Amino acid sequence: MRPLLTIATLLCCLTACAQDWVPLEFLIGHWTGEGTNADQGSGTGGFSFTPDLQGKVLLRRNFAEYPKKDGKPAYRHDDLMIIYHDGATHDLSAIYFDNEEHIIHYAIKPSGNSAVFLSEGPQDAPRFRLTYTSAGPDHLKLKFEIAPPGKDFATYIEASAHRDKP
Repeated sequence: MRPLLTIATLLCCLTACAQDWVPLEFLIGHWTGEGTNADQGSGTGGFSFTPDLQGKVLLRRNFAEYPKKDGKPAYRHDDLMIIYHDGATHDLSAIYFDNEEHIIHYAIKPSGNSAVFLSEGPQDAPRFRLTYTSAGPDHLKLKFEIAPPGKDFATYIEASAHRDKP
């Protein structure tokens, strides 16, 4: 009887962990993409969304590579985002770090086949909005926008990605 209870408990825990990420489930996996950046032009890259810490967080690891262009050297951008459920509100939140020393706190609003990551912070600081939209079972569109203080959002990066096959 004890082994049966142990298995039932484990299955309930696994189901609870999986259900925690249902609104972002369409993002989980490894992706390859290409897009344009307002400063560097066209580039390629990849990212992954993977559960970690026994399903308590999602990790997004991302890189983008831009070739040398118009006198600008080739450039590689790397970042890490940790997505979690806020302990007080249970809302989805994230913290972002990159190789340019940016740190961004995001509130996440999933809706059907999309998820919007909207930065949180003081009114006198730039705001950031990252939107992922499912374009089919193995395809995503993404847009990263920046709004200087007191201004509207402007597109900084637009890209599309496809899920890598295992």
